[in-house]
Amino acid sequence: MGALKEKVLTLNVSHADQPAIDAAMKRGVWSRLPKALSMGPDALIEEIKKSGLRGRGGAGFPAGVKWSFMPKQPVKPSYLVVNADESEPGTFKDRLLMERDPHLCLEGFLLGAWAIRASAVFIYIRGEFVAGWKALDRAIAEARSKGFIGKNVLKSGWDVDVILHRGAGAYICGEETALMESLEGKRGYPRLKPPFPAAHGVYGNPTTINNVETLACVPHIVERGAEWFASIGREKNTGPKLYCLSGHVKRPGVYEAELGVPFETLFEEMGGGLLDPSRRLQAVIPGGSSAAVMTPAECAGLTMDFDSLAAKGSLLGSAGVMIMDDSVCMVRACERVLKFYAHESCGQCTPCRIGADWIHRIVARIEAGGGTPEDPGTLMSVCDGMVGKTICVFADAAAIPAKSFVTKFRDAFDEHIMRRACPLLLAPAGARG
Repeated sequence: MGALKEKVLTLNVSHADQPAIDAAMKRGVWSRLPKALSMGPDALIEEIKKSGLRGRGGAGFPAGVKWSFMPKQPVKPSYLVVNADESEPGTFKDRLLMERDPHLCLEGFLLGAWAIRASAVFIYIRGEFVAGWKALDRAIAEARSKGFIGKNVLKSGWDVDVILHRGAGAYICGEETALMESLEGKRGYPRLKPPFPAAHGVYGNPTTINNVETLACVPHIVERGAEWFASIGREKNTGPKLYCLSGHVKRPGVYEAELGVPFETLFEEMGGGLLDPSRRLQAVIPGGSSAAVMTPAECAGLTMDFDSLAAKGSLLGSAGVMIMDDSVCMVRACERVLKFYAHESCGQCTPCRIGADWIHRIVARIEAGGGTPEDPGTLMSVCDGMVGKTICVFADAAAIPAKSFVTKFRDAFDEHIMRRACPLLLAPAGARG
């Protein structure tokens, strides 16, 4: 298990002409839509269930099961919302797909819409993704001209529209209910659940939300079958997966592998190991900044999938894998993560609004040399008052990494407090790198 025998999701991203529809169609894109239309929505959902496809946006919920929650005989219009607001720090895989293979993405969006009997697809793309927005905007116009979007798609009797909507760059709008609020023109505040989106989503209508990579898998499942997809990876963690590798690694980038690729394969073979081989690996964030940080010992023998990382107390999340060598001050790294979450809290819930700012202030004070021996305990206590106490999991996304940094790198925090300065700043220049 590890490297794929062939590229699947990234097969065409290196072709300079791929964003154009004629080039995409020559390579097989849009050939799966007629087959899916002939299958019917229910058969398509069952095929996705059999494949074991889990959402690639963070939670890893089975996509086919999620689609099955939608009403089979809707009395109101149903919608598919594509979460293209890839805002998790350390994550850049969806952006690659949208910029380099927009027609694969769009075909996947249409297949998902057909499965849930949607009459419209709303693509909510992060405002900073100008290149991706332009590529998708062009792709939508081209697909419409070919009859893949609009009235009576390929003479199937199905009418569907696609609306491309640019967000304003708020991290909270990656949360599906805040995304829907923003899409409706309101402040991006998460909604209480229930009701769930499948019953009461965008504009009060049944809605399913999937991310880009999840839907980009669907055309390949339609073409090659659920059994093929399920044969990749491991049980309950199937199919190809995109991993974002960054930090102190020799070859950072997006890597496609089986879901469940060994960490050593991803880091050493694909990424080339540490940027500076004279250093040692100190820490790994495996799933974007909201995932608990891990030590090298925890990464030994680790497979990069949803269940293995959950068993280790962390998350695969968005598969934003960040590598840190021993030149990194772990208190400073924690402070940078917490500064982001303090800034991005929407402020709706008091434990998050106050707590995210509070824990950042504590760590910033420790890093600046003003920490006290009581600070780590206070930090942990505040985090406990945040986890599971708010409408959405944003507070958890700030508190869980903070607790993991303090728990696993407590010596660094204690040394900062004792020496009233960052030890790396006090070390000789050669030791600091």
